[in-house]
Amino acid sequence: MPSFQQRLGLFDSTMLVAGGMIGAGIFIVSAEIARDVGSAGILLAVWMLTGIMTVIGALSYAELAAMMPHAGGQYVYLREAYSPLWGFLYGWTFFLVIQTGTIAAVGVSFAKFLGVWVEKLGTAEILYRIRGLDISLQLPWMAKPFYELKEFTISAGQFVAVGVVIFLTLLNCQGVREGKWVQNIFTVAKTLALLAIIILSFTVAANVTSWQTNSSDWWGGANLTEKFHEVKDKMPFGEMAVIIMVAGGAMVGSLFSADAWNNVTFTAGEVLNPRRNLPRSLAMGTGMVILLYILANVGYLNVLPLEGRTDGTNAIERGIAHAKDDRVATAVMEQVSVEWGPKIMALAIMVSTFGCANGLILAGARLYYAMARDGLFFQSVGTLNQRGVPAAGLILQMIWASLLTFSGTYNQLLEYVIFAALLFYSLTVLGLFVLRRTRPNAERPYRAFGYPVAPSLYVVLCTAIMLDLLVVKPEYTWPGLMIVLTGFPVYFLWRSQQRFRDAHHPG
Repeated sequence: MPSFQQRLGLFDSTMLVAGGMIGAGIFIVSAEIARDVGSAGILLAVWMLTGIMTVIGALSYAELAAMMPHAGGQYVYLREAYSPLWGFLYGWTFFLVIQTGTIAAVGVSFAKFLGVWVEKLGTAEILYRIRGLDISLQLPWMAKPFYELKEFTISAGQFVAVGVVIFLTLLNCQGVREGKWVQNIFTVAKTLALLAIIILSFTVAANVTSWQTNSSDWWGGANLTEKFHEVKDKMPFGEMAVIIMVAGGAMVGSLFSADAWNNVTFTAGEVLNPRRNLPRSLAMGTGMVILLYILANVGYLNVLPLEGRTDGTNAIERGIAHAKDDRVATAVMEQVSVEWGPKIMALAIMVSTFGCANGLILAGARLYYAMARDGLFFQSVGTLNQRGVPAAGLILQMIWASLLTFSGTYNQLLEYVIFAALLFYSLTVLGLFVLRRTRPNAERPYRAFGYPVAPSLYVVLCTAIMLDLLVVKPEYTWPGLMIVLTGFPVYFLWRSQQRFRDAHHPG
C-alpha cells in the first residue's frame, strides 16, 4: 500500500512556508492600506503588528506541529483539541474558499502580469461578455451589497490561470520531490526579487524629498481619509478610537499577504524529522518573510510620498495611496527605468505567483486526505497514488479552483474569508491551552515561545480585529461567517453516511 514519502528537509519546509506567504500581495496592498489610514507611521504599524501576530501564531502552531506531526496539520489540531466537527468546519471552509479561492486568485494574478509582456494572454483580453446583469446580494443590516455582478466576462487570462493550475497539479501528482523542487527554485527566485526591490528603493530609486515628506509627520493625515469619516459616522467614539478601528480594518490586506504560513503543517507526513523541522521551518520562514515585508514598506516610503494626486502624471505625483492599479512596487521600479521597470516588476510577480500557486496546490490536498481518512470527505481523496501523493485530492482541488477562476468571484470570496481565517487561527491557538490541560503528559519536543502570554496576546488581537471588522468592513465578515455555517449540515450528512457504511460494512 502506498505511503507518504518523507522527502522534505528543513530547507524544503522553510521554502514551503515562505513560498506560500509571498504572492502578489506585498507588491500591491500597501496602496489600499495607505488610502485607509492616511499616515506613513500607521502604514508601518499595520505591517509591524501583522508581523508580530504572524510570528506569534507560527511559534504557537510549532508546538502543535511537533506534538502531532500528522498529515492534515491544522485540521488535526482542531479535531484533537475540540471535536471532529471543528476540524471539519475548518477543512470545509478551506476547500470551499480559503485554499481553492486563493489558488484561483494567484493564478489570475500570474496571468494579469503576463499581459504586461504578452497583451493577448492577459486579463484585459476579453473573449466572452454578458452585459446587463443586475445580481445583488445584501443583508438587511448592511449599508451596501456584499456581492454585485453587472456583467460576466471570460478573459484569455482566466484560461492562462487555469492552465497554470492544471500544469502544477499534474506536476505535483508525480511526487512530492517534483513539487518541492519547483517550490524551492521559485521561492529562492522571488525572495531575491523582493530583496532586489528593497535594495533599489534605498539606492538607485531613493527619493530624499519623498522620505522627508513622509517622515515630517509620521501620524498626520489619519483623520482625513474617506474610511475615517465612514467609520466616524457609524460609531460615536473619539478620534483616536476611530483611527485605531480604521487601522484594524486595514489589516485585512496585510494579514492576507502574510497568510498561508500554516500550509507546511499539512505536509507533516512528508517532512523528515518533523518534530524538529516543522517548528524550525515555521519560525525561520515567517521571520524571514515578515522582515522582508517591513523593509519593503520602508523602501516604498523612501521612494514615493504616501499621498499623491489621483490625476498625477507619474508615480511620484500619484504616491503610494494612488499608485496606478495599486501597483506600488511597479511605481518604485519606474523610478529605476520608466520603460523596463514595469516589465521587470511584472516578471518578478509572475515568478512570485507561480511559486505561491505551487505551494498552495502541493499542501492543500494533504488536508483533504486527512478529512477523507476520518470519513468526512470523499473516500477516494483519502488514498495515495503509487508515488505517495494524494492525487485524487489534487485533482478535485484543481477542478474546484478552476471553476472559481471562471466564476470571477474569487476576489470577493477571499475578502469574505479573512474573518473565517482569523476565527480558525484563534481557535487553533486556543487549542494549545486546551491540550496543555487535557493532555499534560503528551510528548512536546518544542513548547510555544512566551506561553501563556504570547499565545494569549495572539488570541486577543485576532478577536479584536474580528470584532473591528464587523463594524469597519461588515461586507467582509458576515458572508465569511455564513460560508463557515454551511459546513454544519454537510458535516452531519457525512457523519450519517459514515455510520451507514460502518453498519453495513463492519471492519
